[in-house]
Amino acid sequence: MSEPSTITDPADPRLADYTGLTDVELRRRREPAEGLFIAEGEKVIRRALSAGYRMRSMLLTAKWLDVMADVIADADAPVHVVEPALAEAVTGYHVHRGALASMERKPLPDAASLLTGARRVAVFEDIVDHANMGAAFRNAAALGVDAIFLTPRCADPLYRRSVKVSMGAVFQVPWTRLEAWPKDIEVLRSAGFTVAALCLSDQAITLDELASRDDGKLALVFGTEGDGLAAKTLASVDEHVRIPMDAGVDSLNVAAASAVAFYATRPRRELVR
Repeated sequence: MSEPSTITDPADPRLADYTGLTDVELRRRREPAEGLFIAEGEKVIRRALSAGYRMRSMLLTAKWLDVMADVIADADAPVHVVEPALAEAVTGYHVHRGALASMERKPLPDAASLLTGARRVAVFEDIVDHANMGAAFRNAAALGVDAIFLTPRCADPLYRRSVKVSMGAVFQVPWTRLEAWPKDIEVLRSAGFTVAALCLSDQAITLDELASRDDGKLALVFGTEGDGLAAKTLASVDEHVRIPMDAGVDSLNVAAASAVAFYATRPRRELVR
């Protein structure tokens, strides 16, 4: 058990992991480099611990000591207690959830290992919005996606906002980054996956048509809202797929589109091996 210690100086080096949490560019560089991420709120902290992430430290306001008592009792990391104003001075925002934890990252798995036994996977290309990333992970967890693959330019799923929006689902769905995209489409294809890109294309089949096939193994590829998927990606996939829409709307937010696609293409039969 860690004995909580009260800190009154915002410059205390023990609070270094929590400084400048609203500085997106700083945290995007710093957190992966230092092998840490920030979990915010009781539920998210508990889900991170349940997923096997190791705690580096915890930052609490006093009223959260009772709520987090069992976590503190099991912790082998320092627990820092601060006043709300000091938490705001350190982090750069009002920590209304009252509890933060600095967690250690795990090494990312290789792509092939995530494909073993998987039937439905998602690939996100160049999604840089952290809220969209978190929402997509939550959709994947809720709708039976076995793994997520990110291209090199994608936002960090373990960035605080992504984790918060996902409600901890980023700890639930296995994921990794692809190093050579779209060349790594061959990794998916060699594992038996049909690779289908969600896009606006003259040659696109409808999502209903794709879903009716009930492919044994299916990889759904999503791009950015503005530019969509890269031309090289579209030239490399097996299928172009569109979501039929009404009222003159031509596309959905990528998180919304992923939810629709995940639900429509969920497996309906046992995979014959």
